[in-house]
Amino acid sequence: MAERENTDPEKMEKIVSLCKRKGFIFQSGELYGGLNGCWDYGPLGAELKRNLKDYWWRKNVQERDDILGMDGSILTHQAVLTASGHVGGFSDPMCDCLLTKARLRADQIDPQTGTAYHYTGASHEESGFSVEKPYSVLVTGPNADENKARKTAKQYYAQFLSDKQIAPKKLSLQGESTSEEVDTIQYNPENGSLLTEAREFNLMFQTKMGASSDDNDPNAVAYLRPETAQTIFVQYKNVLDISRVKLPFGIAQIGKAFRNEINPRNFTFRSREFEQMEIEFFCRPEDGLALTEEWLERRLTFYAEIGVPREKLHVLDVPDGERAHYSEKTYDIEYEFPFGIQELEGVAYRGAYDLGKHQEASGKTLEYFDEETKERFIPHVVEPSAGCDRTVLAVICEAYDVEDLTKEGGKKDVRTVMRFKPCVAPIKAAILPLLKNKPELVAKAKEVQALLQPHVNVAYDATAAIGRRYRRQDEVGTPFCITIDFETLGEEGGEDLKDTVTIRHRDSMEQERVKISDLLGWLLPRLA
Repeated sequence: MAERENTDPEKMEKIVSLCKRKGFIFQSGELYGGLNGCWDYGPLGAELKRNLKDYWWRKNVQERDDILGMDGSILTHQAVLTASGHVGGFSDPMCDCLLTKARLRADQIDPQTGTAYHYTGASHEESGFSVEKPYSVLVTGPNADENKARKTAKQYYAQFLSDKQIAPKKLSLQGESTSEEVDTIQYNPENGSLLTEAREFNLMFQTKMGASSDDNDPNAVAYLRPETAQTIFVQYKNVLDISRVKLPFGIAQIGKAFRNEINPRNFTFRSREFEQMEIEFFCRPEDGLALTEEWLERRLTFYAEIGVPREKLHVLDVPDGERAHYSEKTYDIEYEFPFGIQELEGVAYRGAYDLGKHQEASGKTLEYFDEETKERFIPHVVEPSAGCDRTVLAVICEAYDVEDLTKEGGKKDVRTVMRFKPCVAPIKAAILPLLKNKPELVAKAKEVQALLQPHVNVAYDATAAIGRRYRRQDEVGTPFCITIDFETLGEEGGEDLKDTVTIRHRDSMEQERVKISDLLGWLLPRLA
């Protein structure tokens, strides 16, 4: 789906910068120039992602009686993906820019019109250089002219020069002609260069298992799974048999999937390695459409709970002809990212397609026997499938805020704050002794740290002024700062304030005092 308007590239740049600076997300293999389409989560990012997955698991598995969990292998049997239609059918039409070598999805290039300038080759008389290769450039818009086309063409032909000292502008073009194009040939929208003809590009990562290198050996070839769904479908009967659950019921899984994306982009949004949070909810055929609507509402509620508000979400009812061939109904839940409105999750009614295909290919029955009606049938499936990395990115984008606290006539005061919901915040509370050179304060702060650390992830910070430490925690999204001060020691405020701490709220910056003995009971409900 093409990206939509209302983008904010400057905001996105600031978010990417903060993610690296504060240890949320790093480029994979950055030490060696980076691995395109792959990302590593740093200390804060790993906590944020784990908190998201734990919350999803708690809401969808632990708090329900009708959903069971599993964790399937990443390496996937070739027969599984052949039956599902991935082998031989999981590919995208791809074309290459002849000038920049950039790869583009042919089906995502909008129709183009304009004047095409065609050339048969180029030469350089003094060096004797000559190349005969047909090439075309499309020029569009009010400022388009033949000079722009010739400059691009000379850059293309300069690639064939053995003497790189010859500037492209010194080449002479040959056989120039023009034609009016109306979406008959595809050109790169970025530079007008001719693209190669579209060809299918396999999106799956294939690997070899064992010592055999024979591609005809079904046990020698395996794939890194392109989705988590198929591992659920092939284990559906085992889960059913050992648990004795009855329809409707679901199987949930969080795990890695891999797709050899042609053009990874938009930070972690489109990557080659990613995690999915997925449920296959099995039901009677007559219940499928109603359950699809029910799951859509459940998923919208979930996003609000983790800090992605309903008003920033868009529900796209995918029309006929654009849905997957097996889908009878699909909703895409989309979020307003700074780079455009993009999909977070799909809620799809897949019918009996998947179990039917695996029953046919394996020769083993995957039917469900309803003891009440005495019927045998293949269950239908509703699939809420969320991108974990995309959801983390949405949570980060939504939490990011720059707040101007400048008072009238005062020095400019701006704070960057990540307004994470406490349930997903990487650090739940920061323990801050007012002074690091006061042993009594440090000792009491360590006591508070020891009290909380077995239950929640906390940070201890004794360096710099207290206001500066507050701002540090604001920037990484810590919802509560707990300050151990002179009142805690009973040196100020009298006995009534002894063994109490100051709790500072991240969003409002308001403060209150709580007894250390009540601290855990005060904190835990606010983090749930």
